[in-house]
Amino acid sequence: MTGAELLPAAVLKRKAVVYVRQSTPAQVQGNLESQRRQYELVDVARRRGFRDVEVIDDDLGRSASGMAARPGFERLVAWLCAGKVGAVLCLDASRLARNGRDWHHLLELCGLVEARVIDLDGVYDPCRPNDRLLLGMKGSISEFELGVLRARMLDAARAKARRGELRISVPIGYLWHREIGLGFDPDLRIQEAIRLIFARFRALGSARQVLMSMKAEQIHFPRPSDGKRLVAFDWTPIRYRNVISVLKNPFYAGAYVYGKSEKRTVIVDGRARKSYGHGKPLEAWEVLLKDHHEGYIDWAEFERNQVQLAANAYGRVGGAKSGRGGRALLAGLLSCGRCGRRLVVSYTGRPPGQPVYRCDRPNLMLGLPRCMTFGGSRIDAAMAQELIRAVEPMAIEAALEAERMHEERREERRRIVELELQQARYEASLAERRYAACDPDNRLIAAQLEKSWEAALRRVQACEARLETLQTADPPGTVPDFAGLADDLEAAWNAPGVSMRARQRLLRALVTDIIADVDETAREVVLTIHWRGGQHSQLRVRKPKSGEHGCRTPEDALAVMRSMASRWSDEDIAASLNRMGMPTGQGKTWTAHRVSSVRRVNGIHAYRSAEKNGEWLTMSEAAAAIGVTRHRIRRLIEDGILPAEQVVPDAPWQIRARDLHDERVATALKRADRPCRSDCKNQLAMFTDA
Repeated sequence: MTGAELLPAAVLKRKAVVYVRQSTPAQVQGNLESQRRQYELVDVARRRGFRDVEVIDDDLGRSASGMAARPGFERLVAWLCAGKVGAVLCLDASRLARNGRDWHHLLELCGLVEARVIDLDGVYDPCRPNDRLLLGMKGSISEFELGVLRARMLDAARAKARRGELRISVPIGYLWHREIGLGFDPDLRIQEAIRLIFARFRALGSARQVLMSMKAEQIHFPRPSDGKRLVAFDWTPIRYRNVISVLKNPFYAGAYVYGKSEKRTVIVDGRARKSYGHGKPLEAWEVLLKDHHEGYIDWAEFERNQVQLAANAYGRVGGAKSGRGGRALLAGLLSCGRCGRRLVVSYTGRPPGQPVYRCDRPNLMLGLPRCMTFGGSRIDAAMAQELIRAVEPMAIEAALEAERMHEERREERRRIVELELQQARYEASLAERRYAACDPDNRLIAAQLEKSWEAALRRVQACEARLETLQTADPPGTVPDFAGLADDLEAAWNAPGVSMRARQRLLRALVTDIIADVDETAREVVLTIHWRGGQHSQLRVRKPKSGEHGCRTPEDALAVMRSMASRWSDEDIAASLNRMGMPTGQGKTWTAHRVSSVRRVNGIHAYRSAEKNGEWLTMSEAAAAIGVTRHRIRRLIEDGILPAEQVVPDAPWQIRARDLHDERVATALKRADRPCRSDCKNQLAMFTDA
């Protein structure tokens, strides 16, 4: 079928549709000849006798493999269903479809409405078996051709990747050099920023803590401003994805990796949809060439980082929870010695509440009795003492190492700011040269260049101020005395500035796991500690009885109450306990009401003034009986002239009434006109009688 007379008049009355498509945006920009040839099909349609010709070029830059939506093709199908199309013109079958589903669906619709398919080889009527067979073969060849081309390209890429020669996209900090291949980016500031991330993670052990520390120091990270070429960068505040992408990328460990992610295909609205970038496990990577190029870290450190990042994942099945703060020291480290499950932490009492460790998973999941439950305050305190005891022999070495790390961190911060200042000065110098090279009369350009120069100078001033602040804020002479902290580890552990997160991280640096069990016979919590390095130890902590809690009144205070209650009032007992520095169980001072409440609870009988028979007197009562001051009575007691008793130290003095009439007391009271001096046999007189 090659002549226009073969087309029926009914077909020529309809519109002819010229379908124009190219697979990629690069082809749209570069393959201009293909576009020109497809648009020339309009003239072909007019020569065939069509007066109404319409071009559909909505699908330029879209693939016809069936994975991407094609609005132009869908519009063509809608027109065919409405019976408005008399012929579909295309350069070849591959322009209409590269998959059998779309191709055969189009031929089916053309056959139903008696539309023709026209290409450069001729006119085809899908209603005729021979033409339909030929069109079907063209569509199958087009689909097969696409598969062959894709397979050849992928096989060639894999073969080149196995040799480490395929120039794939590389992360920030690397460049493909023409002569040496893959190597470091020559920008020292970029190298220093990446090395700083690895150094901080090595010290802190958490990607988020690395982010927070670098944000606090106002350290920026490069962001490509020229797409994938990685030549020009904008320095922006660092983000979490920058940190995690550096830590998880094997290229920084000197390894060449290809095929570490995969694509996945799902059916959405009857059409296949592909998604890319789904990570695969390390053992499933297609190519892994270690020591392929120079790395920022070695492969062993990369593997340690991945293990640490996996352990930091909250709620990871089978792993210990990372130290994330809270009020429980051993959260995530305790395992049940009976069922092997992790113990969970709950809080009881008024907010903020006291931590309680319990194994209640069997109860929640299976309805079985709880394995164990015990309070966390005593356990945490005992474990802290055990940790301090284990660390004490290495305290001096740890202090010196901390001092060295402090100096290294100061040096890193100073080096980062110096590199930033060096780049800012270069940009200011470049802005100055651009302004100087501009014609002064061209104010439209000169004004903008002047503003750019001023902005660059302001950046230089800001960097200089940061560097000066960094050098004067912590000079070498004021470095904290870490060696002094080693002398009192307990004070350093309980210091107000130490957070629970820091304590948890220190504990996890030394302890792998702790197996907990309860010895009901001995009323003790048994902790089996697995230290890093393979050592094991056992710690036993007394489990308090029911009703025994941390707010109980101390036994020393109860002993004072028992000894004083028979002879002294509640006010006197409260005053004595306060002078002795004995607080209540809640850490408060004593009052008469609190003393009375504690006595009633513990069955201590109260002092009753009606039973006082006058045999024993207080200091005030004794002073009133003989007509002297309380100070005089106290002086007689201190000189040993007047006998007196105290139930406990700092308690009120008790004086027998009959001792006030003793001859020694009376003699001492008669010396009212002279200073009361005690006689000393060994003292020599200053003035003789002569």
